[in-house]
Amino acid sequence: MKRISLNTQILIGCTAGIAAGLALHAQGQTALVQDTLYGAKLVGNLFLDLLRMVLVPLVFSSIVIGVANLRAHDQMHRVWITTLVFFFITMALAIVIGFGAAHIFRPGEGLHLEMFAEATKNYQARQMPLPDYIAQFMRGLFQNPFKALAQGDILAIVMIALFLGIALVIGGERYRNLRQLIEELQELCLMIVGWIMHLAPLGLAALLLQLVSTQNAALLQSLGHFILVVTGSTLLHGIVVLPLILWLVTGKSPLFFFKGAREALITAFATSSSSATLPVTLRCTEQHLHVKKDIANFVVPLGATVNMDGTALYEAAAALFVARLAGIELDIASQLIIFFVAMLGAIGAPGIPSVGMLSMVLVLQSVGLPTEAIAILLPIDRILDTVRTAVNVEGDMIGSLIVQKLSSKRA
Repeated sequence: MKRISLNTQILIGCTAGIAAGLALHAQGQTALVQDTLYGAKLVGNLFLDLLRMVLVPLVFSSIVIGVANLRAHDQMHRVWITTLVFFFITMALAIVIGFGAAHIFRPGEGLHLEMFAEATKNYQARQMPLPDYIAQFMRGLFQNPFKALAQGDILAIVMIALFLGIALVIGGERYRNLRQLIEELQELCLMIVGWIMHLAPLGLAALLLQLVSTQNAALLQSLGHFILVVTGSTLLHGIVVLPLILWLVTGKSPLFFFKGAREALITAFATSSSSATLPVTLRCTEQHLHVKKDIANFVVPLGATVNMDGTALYEAAAALFVARLAGIELDIASQLIIFFVAMLGAIGAPGIPSVGMLSMVLVLQSVGLPTEAIAILLPIDRILDTVRTAVNVEGDMIGSLIVQKLSSKRA
């Protein structure tokens, strides 16, 4: 008998959680309802706590390895500098578009969820004047690494990982044992994530049960609005912004690009996985877009790990959406933190759905937003993942064309 896939199990769990929540909502405030909600809270919190448990070592090891892997291409110094600059610029533009769309269309506005009341109280307690906030933020970036790892200070951990990754690049083969050790730590973390994900159907069902039993149809309307905003802004980035950059730098038309990239983009849309699409992406990049093999073999695989335009855009918009659901209006300093974390959180993150969820937890946690919001985001994630994965792959292919053009100019 064929085993049910994890995605199907999660879908069944989410459906069951919503159905049970609607049933409890119709019952009113009875003792049975209160006991059921208490049990659901225990199960939901256990699932979230397990995710938080593995978050720190996984983020640390993924960023270190993502940066350290550049070492293998140190003979292509000019190529990888150009590549990283392109990735940074396009991801920054994607995040700005995500923020802009969320501010203009304001999904989630006026709908405050009781489930997030405690998080709202804790968030308000940590507010302070902007100069003090910036000073504290700067002090928080550079800490004792053991203290940061023990206390789960996300921004400090990201900075430590970046410095260590750069040191491993500069140190080269001398530190290969340490690099291998951190790679093995990442592999172990991913194994543990795989175990935790077996609880995802039950954990998400419990979280959705709590959510739906205390809400009404306005939440579904708000989610529909959010899906339209994210999909529209992602398509804007993929259909207008990236092809415009390609045309300005290389002179190649969007028609030329989409004709050559069509097969890879359709595969990315269907599989929702940059990693699974990688062989098709490489073939299209080399054979249809005529990128040199050495450049394509560097830019495309690195981009499948590091360059996540669609994902970064989604996480920026989702953070503002969750903040509004919690009744919080994020200030400029908090949005800058999200900008920083959403970009760096993509470095070295393997292309599997569970790690994408951890990346969203990382972004929410960095500014004190309720991580319980993944119960709202994950059921719609599969819908949004199709478009954003296609845009992620598009960015890698356009990047290879631009890197080839700029590298040949400077040679």
